[in-house]
Order: sequence, then C-alpha cells, then structure tokens
Amino acid sequence: MRNSGVFWVIALIMLLLDYYVFQAVKVVTQPLSERWRIVVHYSYWVVSVLTIAALLSFPFIQALQSSRTYRNYIFAILVGLFLAKLVGSFIFFTDDIRRVLPWAVNKAIRIKGNTFVGENGDMMSRSTFLSWAGLGLGGTLFGTLLMGFVNKYNYQVKKHTLRFPNLPKAFNGLKLLHISDIHSGSFQDPAAVMRGVNLILQQEADVILFTGDLVNDRASEMDEYKAIFSRLKAPMGVFSTLGNHDYGDYVQWPSAASKTANLESLKQVHAEMGWKLLMNEHQVLERDGEKIALLGIENWGAKGRFPKYGKMDQAYPGTESISFKILLSHDPSHWDAQVKTSYPDIDIMLSGHTHGMQFGLENPYFKWSPVQWMYKQWAGLYEDGKQKLYVNRGFGFIGYPGRVGILPEITVLELKNA
Repeated sequence: MRNSGVFWVIALIMLLLDYYVFQAVKVVTQPLSERWRIVVHYSYWVVSVLTIAALLSFPFIQALQSSRTYRNYIFAILVGLFLAKLVGSFIFFTDDIRRVLPWAVNKAIRIKGNTFVGENGDMMSRSTFLSWAGLGLGGTLFGTLLMGFVNKYNYQVKKHTLRFPNLPKAFNGLKLLHISDIHSGSFQDPAAVMRGVNLILQQEADVILFTGDLVNDRASEMDEYKAIFSRLKAPMGVFSTLGNHDYGDYVQWPSAASKTANLESLKQVHAEMGWKLLMNEHQVLERDGEKIALLGIENWGAKGRFPKYGKMDQAYPGTESISFKILLSHDPSHWDAQVKTSYPDIDIMLSGHTHGMQFGLENPYFKWSPVQWMYKQWAGLYEDGKQKLYVNRGFGFIGYPGRVGILPEITVLELKNA
C-alpha cells in the first residue's frame, strides 16, 4: 500500500526502542534463576515481535479496514505499548547520561563489551533502581490506558451554580443541562448510552443544550442511536449546534454533492429527535414576560486548521435589547478570539470540542491534560470579568476508545441572580 513505507520506518524505531528497553529488563531480572530469566526475556521479545508484526500488517488486514471499532482498539494498544516504552526509555537515558558523563568529562572512558569501565576498574552498571522505575512507570502508563477502556461510558454529572447580576428575575434558578461531543460513530454499547441518557433525564433540567459533534463523520452513524437521544426532552426545549466533525470534512466523499447531502441528513436527524438546531441564529426564551437570548453558531475554531463556519454577525442581530445572552459555540478557542473582544455582552458561552483529550489528571484542587498545551480553556468553568465560559468534557469519545482521568460529562448549570 501507498503508506506501507511509513509503517516500516515506525517498526524500525519500535525495534530499536525494544532493544534499548530490553537492557533494563536484563538488569532487573539478574536476581532471578536462569530459567526464569529465559522465560521473561523470551516473553518480552515475543510480545515485541508480535507488536511490530501487528503494526506492519495494519494496512493489509481487511477487518481493520472495515471495522473502525476493532481498528481503534488495536491502534490504542499499539500506541500504548510504544508510549510506555518511550516513557521508560527517557528514565533509562537519564541514567545512562548520569553514568557516562563523568567519565567523558575526565576523558577516562574505555569500553569493554557493553559495560563502561573506569580507569580504576570500577564497573558503571546501570542503576537497578532506575531500571525498575522506568519499567514501572511505563508499565503503569500502559496499564492505565488499558483500564481506560472501561471508563468510556462512566458518565459524571458535574453541577455548578453561576451568578449573574443581569439575569432576569423570572429566570432565577434556571437549570441548564449541557452536553457535547456525542460522537455516535464511536459507540458500541447502546445500553450503556441509554444509561447516560437516563442520567440526563434524572437531572430534570429546564432546557437541554448540545454543543456539537453529534457524529464522527456521517449522519448514518446516528441510525442506531437516534431513538435513544430522541428521549431527551425539557420544558423549554432541546437546542443544539454543529461541531467540526459534523460537516464530514475528515472523510473522502464521492462528490461535493454527497458531502452536502450528508450534512442535510444530519440536520434532519436533529429535527427528527426534536432538537432545535441553531445555525448562526438565535432563539428567544421567555418566562413570565421576561426574556433571555440563546445564540447558536456553526463551528468556529481559532486553533489548528479547524473551520470557521460560524457567523456571529448573523446570530447576534436582534438580541441587542435582551439583557442576558447564552452562546452555544463548539470550539472554546472562539471565546478568546472573538466573543470576548467583539461581543462583551455574551454572558456565558458553552463549548466542548477538547474532550479533555480523554486523558489527564483531575481532582478538586488540580487538573492537567496534554490538551492544555493547545487550548487555554479546555475543561470546566472559566471567567473573565462579567463573562463566563464552560467547556464540557464530552459525552462520547473518538480515536482512543476510552477515558483516563477525564471522564465523560453531563453538566448541570443553575443560573442565579447575583
């Protein structure tokens, strides 16, 4: 295949990495009997060879081409093994530098086999402690990625009370339920998804808001799940907008017309579920004679190559006289890039998109994910002056079929007068 050369290069890198990690394996197995050393060493290389063989066969196995689910699991395991060995190798390399540098500085190195020996004959053996540390850290990472497979439907309800001085009194106590990034094309368990929908309904929200990425690419991905999500109802309605994946930009279409037809089919899915899709427009919500404005725009991203289909200049007009405004915009980078600078009277913007990278650490005092190196606002609540942004961690998943640390989220926001 056309990209098979890339797989061979990656395989060579993995082989070199395997050899380097094996040096640490030899160190930590020294106390074992010869029989057990042989078992461990052979087992290591069997797994390594099978991993490389799986990588090289990746482009040629039909099951991997026809089943995205199967492909994602295999790919996640391969990447997990590679990352685990890469992390361990960083520790080993640090130890190697520690051992070699003093001899290099003093120009007193001579090499005997694979072991460094100083002028006085003392052996520069690799640190057993750091070998264990590297293998342990890498193994923990790989094990964590495997355990993450079971967390992909472990929905978490996160509740926040937000106060606004300009919230109309009739809307005091308004309960918003926010979900994002369903990615139905990644689901394999309708019963688990149903449990998530039931959890949403248990919150008894006044209005349900969805901020995009209903599918991975194709509207047909919702065929099995449309009936499930049609159960979502709220007294003031269910409103939605589009995310970057909803446009089908990441797959090859037979023609431009087929891509357009797919998007139109997806819009129809929203309508059939009873969701009001906001396409660069706004909806006025009224209660006891008072009003708030709900704006929804198409995807607008300021990072990477994400598209800018959203048009605030179409959604905003007509809301000027309404004192309180909520914006649905899939990509949180829109907040800094346009909303804060050009629309300072947007009180709160709701987003998703990042998924918290489906990997990170989070507790009441601390949160971290590699995605924060790209997105300043990537999960949870952010405030700047009178404006607020909430970034939902995503209801579904894509790519890696799991969640580590950053779990799927159902957000409940209760609005209160300040």
